[in-house]
Amino acid sequence: MNSNINKTVVVAMSGGVDSSVAAALLKEQGYNLIGITMKTWGFDDFPEKDSGCCSLETIYSAKNVAHNLGFPHYTLDFTEKFNDIVISNFISEYLKGNTPNPCVLCNKAIKWGALLEKAESLGADYIATGHYAKVNYNEIYKRFIVSAANDNQKDQSYALWRVSQYALSKTLFPLSNYTKSEIRNIAREMGLKPADTPDSQEICFVPNDDYRELIQIRLPELSEKLSGGDILYHDKKIGTHKGYPYYTIGQRRGLNVAIGKKIYVSGTDPEKNIVTVDDESGLFHSGFTANEINLMMFDKIESPVKAKVKIRYNDKGSEALIEQTGEDLVKVTFDSPQKAITPGQSAVFYSGNDLIGGGIIDKVF
Repeated sequence: MNSNINKTVVVAMSGGVDSSVAAALLKEQGYNLIGITMKTWGFDDFPEKDSGCCSLETIYSAKNVAHNLGFPHYTLDFTEKFNDIVISNFISEYLKGNTPNPCVLCNKAIKWGALLEKAESLGADYIATGHYAKVNYNEIYKRFIVSAANDNQKDQSYALWRVSQYALSKTLFPLSNYTKSEIRNIAREMGLKPADTPDSQEICFVPNDDYRELIQIRLPELSEKLSGGDILYHDKKIGTHKGYPYYTIGQRRGLNVAIGKKIYVSGTDPEKNIVTVDDESGLFHSGFTANEINLMMFDKIESPVKAKVKIRYNDKGSEALIEQTGEDLVKVTFDSPQKAITPGQSAVFYSGNDLIGGGIIDKVF
C-alpha cells in the first residue's frame, strides 16, 4: 500500500512550469494535494508592478493546473506580511549601503514561515515547492541538510540557507533529481499549460528589474536629499553621484566620471553620502565576517572548517576557511582573494554538495 495516500502536501504554486510539474509529480506519488498561490504584493496596494510571479495571469494558470490535476487551489494574501518583512528590509538594507537578497528572506519568512504555518493549520504533513534543491535527513549529524540539485545550472540551494531545521523536516522538493529541460518535457507530456513559460530572472516586486525605481517610488524625497554627494578615487574627489543607495560594489556603468581608465564602485559611506571607486585590483579582498548565521550541518562550528563559499547567487564558489568567532558571527578567509565581496549579500558555505550553512556578509577585510 502506498504510504503517501494518507499524507497531505500543500504545494506552493506560482503558475510557472516548475511548481506545476512539482504538483503533478506529487499527485503521481499518491499524496493528497492542496494548491496555494501566495499573493505577495498587491495590484491595488502596490501599483509599482503587475507582472511576473503574482499577476492575475499566473494565479489563473496555477488554478487551472490544480483543477486539471484534480485538487483544490486557494490564493492567499500575504501582501501585508511580505511588505512589512521583505520589501521593508530590502529598502532599509540599501539605505545602510548594503545589497540585500530578498528571495533568501522571503524563503525564510514567507514560504517557510507564513505559508508553512497556514499549511499546518490545514492539517498538511508537508509543504512542497518547485525549487531545484534537495533536502535529506543526515544520520551522522542528526540534522536536515539542503544539498545542491542535479541540475547545476538551475540549482537554488544558495537561496535556502536560512530555512530552519523544523521547516526542512516538513519540506519536499519534487524536482531535486531533474534538469530543467526534463521538467519542460514532463509538462508537455502531461499537457500542462505553463510548459513553455519563460523563467523569470527578476525580483518579483521590483519594477523593470531596477531596484532604484522601487526606492524612488517608496521614498520620493530621497534622491533630492542624497544627490550630489562626492565620488572619491584614492581619497580625491572626481565627481558627484545620484545618491549612495543607487550604487553597488563592482558597478562600472552609470558612474558618469572619466579618468582615462576603467573604475568600479568599491564602497559606499551612508553617513557621509560618499561613493568610493577604485581600479579593478582594489575590488579584491581576502575575506569577510558574516552575521545572522544559520547552520544546517551542525549547531556550531567548533573548530575551523574548509568549505566552498558562494558570495552571490551565480557564484561557482571558492575554497575558504570558516571559523565561528561568536554566537552569531563567522569569519571567512579565502584561499585566494575574491572580487567584489558585497555587504548585505548572502554567503553560503558548502561541503561538497551539502550546505554547512550561511550568513549575511557584514565587513570585508
